[in-house]
Amino acid sequence: MEAFTILHLLDLDLKDKDDLKLNCTCGRKGLNRKISVPNINRPGLPLTGFLENFAYERIQIFGKGEYAYVEKLISEGNTKNLDDFFSFEIPCCIVTSNIEPDKIFIEIAEKHNVPILKTNFDSSDFIIRLMRVLGDIFAPREVKHGTLVEVYGIGILIMGDSGVGKSETALELIERGHRLIADDAVELRCVDGSFVMGKGVNELTGHHMEIRGLGIININHLFGVGAIRDKKQVQLIVHLKEWDSEKNYDRFGGEVNTEKILGIPIPSLEIPVKPGRNIPIIVETAAMNERLKKMGYYSAKEFNENILNWLENENARNVYFQNRDKF
Repeated sequence: MEAFTILHLLDLDLKDKDDLKLNCTCGRKGLNRKISVPNINRPGLPLTGFLENFAYERIQIFGKGEYAYVEKLISEGNTKNLDDFFSFEIPCCIVTSNIEPDKIFIEIAEKHNVPILKTNFDSSDFIIRLMRVLGDIFAPREVKHGTLVEVYGIGILIMGDSGVGKSETALELIERGHRLIADDAVELRCVDGSFVMGKGVNELTGHHMEIRGLGIININHLFGVGAIRDKKQVQLIVHLKEWDSEKNYDRFGGEVNTEKILGIPIPSLEIPVKPGRNIPIIVETAAMNERLKKMGYYSAKEFNENILNWLENENARNVYFQNRDKF
């Protein structure tokens, strides 16, 4: 990814639980400093003068405890520790709990061109928000050609060759009350190394669709805000492929196929497409079946167990009647 700076952090359009409420107090000359790691540091020992293994490359958080020690240093006239602290290439310092930084603290930061930012959130709340934002920014990502929809709460990435009917399938699903996240180009991010989140590559075009013979349509304007969503976890991959009469397709569903995206295995299905097949209904059924699997219910396994139990009972009855006839 391209260099992410303090200025980029201030310019982020964050809302609700991600809003950081940051403003710059001083050190504007250093706003082009890069944030190179998605981690934070609460400086304790570095303020005492112990600078070995100082994680200076991280954003430095000053809560009430850290800033109380800063005030103690200033009151004692011991500003050398602060000067040594700010001499490192620190991305920025963030003061929480709406604390107003001391004039001397600001002067030393300005001397070393270190931006001082301020927020009114307390330290614990702010750190949770900042880690979530940085985790999203630095998450591994890739772009795939496909359509991402939410069907019965399951995020489904529909993939396939150009012209196979991905957008048309998604359009029918939207008309049936489901939601569109992105069409054509889907940006996928690995979050916390545990799941994949998908959204549109471009916010301006993310909720538009290209339908051959009709052109570009705006899903938000046609179906309303309830038909769209900004992002969604990818929980199922559906590959649409032209029907091949010589291929043996899975008719039982006993095998659980997965496909890795950014190293995360995701359940996947292959749905053959031919005239007369109602693909949207099949995708809906696949979504409901996936929800059942997440609840621990596997239709194919239960069917297989029922057949085996029936065969065992049938064999037992046959053996019983055969042995009875001998007496």
